Amino acid sequence: MKNLSIFKRNFVERVDQTSRKKPKFFVYVVGVFFLVFTAAISATMGAITALLAPVEPPIINRVLEATGFDYLSSNRSGYRLSRSVNILILGIDGVPEPAVGPKIFNGRSDTILLFHLDPRDKSISLLSVPRDTKVEVPRMSFSKISEANATGGAALATQLVSSMLNNTKIERYVRVSSSAFRELVDLLGGVEVFVPRAMSYTDSAQKLKINLAKGWQTLNGEQAEQFARFRNDGLGDIGRIQRQQSLIQALRDRLASPSVLVRLPQIVRLMQKYVDTNLNYEEILTLANFGLQLERENFKMVMLPGSSSSEQADLRSYWIVDAIGVDRIIAQYLNPGVPDFAQGRFRNPTESALPKNIKIAVQNASSKPTAAKTVGEFLTKKGFFNVSVVQDSPEKQRHSQIIVQQGDLEAANLLQKELGGGKIEASSTGEINSDFTLRVGEDWVKRF
Repeated sequence: MKNLSIFKRNFVERVDQTSRKKPKFFVYVVGVFFLVFTAAISATMGAITALLAPVEPPIINRVLEATGFDYLSSNRSGYRLSRSVNILILGIDGVPEPAVGPKIFNGRSDTILLFHLDPRDKSISLLSVPRDTKVEVPRMSFSKISEANATGGAALATQLVSSMLNNTKIERYVRVSSSAFRELVDLLGGVEVFVPRAMSYTDSAQKLKINLAKGWQTLNGEQAEQFARFRNDGLGDIGRIQRQQSLIQALRDRLASPSVLVRLPQIVRLMQKYVDTNLNYEEILTLANFGLQLERENFKMVMLPGSSSSEQADLRSYWIVDAIGVDRIIAQYLNPGVPDFAQGRFRNPTESALPKNIKIAVQNASSKPTAAKTVGEFLTKKGFFNVSVVQDSPEKQRHSQIIVQQGDLEAANLLQKELGGGKIEASSTGEINSDFTLRVGEDWVKRF
């Protein structure tokens, strides 16, 4: 209890209120909504319900048995985030039957995500860690990070992720069974995503059968899990992470719908059996209060920098961490405001311009068929020689985007200046082998 008290003083700050009454039902409803919303941001394949932790079920049950919503109440939680905090999210693979209770969290971690919540700029950064990331642990028989939870539980997984991030402190963890993802998506009425290619794959050992057609679809829970788990495209875990981030965006949009609010009681009851965490109830209220202030543009996603261990760059092999890239990610996402001495893999501290060898993929998302080609030619005239035009985006956009595929925000800002515009999108949902993917919207049609 002593350690917990110390943690709470460092993480949770009690704010003086004009009223000392206990939070009304409004606080719990809004808090639970944020927790589900944040969970959708924070995970796929089970970690969707990351911060919806049943730490005090009697309290949650009393809330859900209440008879109305007091939306007009101004009484808010008296807790706020006093400093930045890191929370590890582990989406756990299904374990052999008849595992029940705590045993459902004993499997491998199919999804590994690190949440960084920062009250200084009211932002959330999400780091995706490929499950095939290579680790070296003395006296242990495994060599992929996904095996850590099955071998040593959340403690070992937390230790190894912290170690590969230069011993970044990770205070809390949340483990969620993969069953939660399927049932949550079904409760939400499905999610709309674009399936980039026909997906057909059968794995009898894992009782996995995937059969999805190409194109825009509203996927139910089982199909959404298939979409996230598919690996038979030569892109291995990196392709999975890209699809997971696409699902995160789709779920974020779905959970923004007012129609979801009426389903919250069902969602909370469903998730109580699927979540294991060392977050306590006050900490959850603190995170909920923080989330109410979160703006959409203050949510950033990035993938752990690295490369394939295969000489042929087969992304189905081990993922080898890029130490310099990790320094950049820590400076730009996990500890913003600290000078980035790594300077990414493009620049050194003496350079003020963006080198011309960066890999830029240009994708048309406008109504003009030649827009991407025109932008590509503009960049080539500017001296960039690793520019390629890729397949059109399935969806038209009003505003052009600069997708920060490799996570280098500083380089993205320099590219934005070269282009004279474009909204920077911190995610890994662009062309996999690019440094940046430009999605050309309607606003650039007349400019170039």
